[in-house]
Amino acid sequence: MSEDGGQEFRVVLDGVDLTLGGRRVFRGLSCGFPRGQISVVLGGSGAGKSTVLRLIAGLQRPDGGSVRIAGQDITRISERALFVVRNQIGMLFQGGALLDSMTIFDNVSLPLREHSDLSEEAIARQVGQRLEAVGLPGTGDLYPRQLSGGMVRRAGLARAIVTDPEIVLCDEPFSGLDPVNVRRIEALMVELNRRLGITLIVTSHHLASSLRMAGRLTFLVDGRAIAGPPAEVLASADSRVVEFLEAERDGPVATGAAESAADPGAAA
Repeated sequence: MSEDGGQEFRVVLDGVDLTLGGRRVFRGLSCGFPRGQISVVLGGSGAGKSTVLRLIAGLQRPDGGSVRIAGQDITRISERALFVVRNQIGMLFQGGALLDSMTIFDNVSLPLREHSDLSEEAIARQVGQRLEAVGLPGTGDLYPRQLSGGMVRRAGLARAIVTDPEIVLCDEPFSGLDPVNVRRIEALMVELNRRLGITLIVTSHHLASSLRMAGRLTFLVDGRAIAGPPAEVLASADSRVVEFLEAERDGPVATGAAESAADPGAAA
């Protein structure tokens, strides 16, 4: 699986089998993620959405099948070669995953300090540009506890893109956010994808945002994938997909407690 309707798949999982803790997670999972697009991975609790990201990042090895990035099967390369591939990938972890003891500047600059030989001046310039890009100028001296949840998520996104990766993996970026901040993070990811051409692969249970932003949906069910353009997946007659979509539409989508802190640096 390398192309679909003329689209180039930058990331491809082909026939992936995986068992964790005695539970079969994937059974011949095959799906692709187009270059330069936003792809959203949907599915019920325990369907393996976060595990897909771990496979792509090389943090989890499958029992069988292949995981290809730009045509290279990362399941069959050395740790040294995998390290090179990982330099092309940024990661936005659930909740932002910033280090509380470090300033926002130090959090965002961490990948550059670990994986580049840039001077302090160049690092400062790069971090400043990325904080500006996510709508957080002037926050470098603050600590995560001084920011609202939405701002922490955006700082985490700044860290994910600070090394100019080709692919960014976003694990449940909307979880725990109120509707206003869901819209802000969504708009920010769409803008970064449009302006920088980043391939974004996003796991989510937030159906409304997924439909607004995704160029492609991948629905995980029973260890396999139903994938395609949003309109095609929405039109699926598969009862499991229909049940999931109806459940998400019927009641408000759970986004957690509303943030009490103001978010003065909101992105447009």
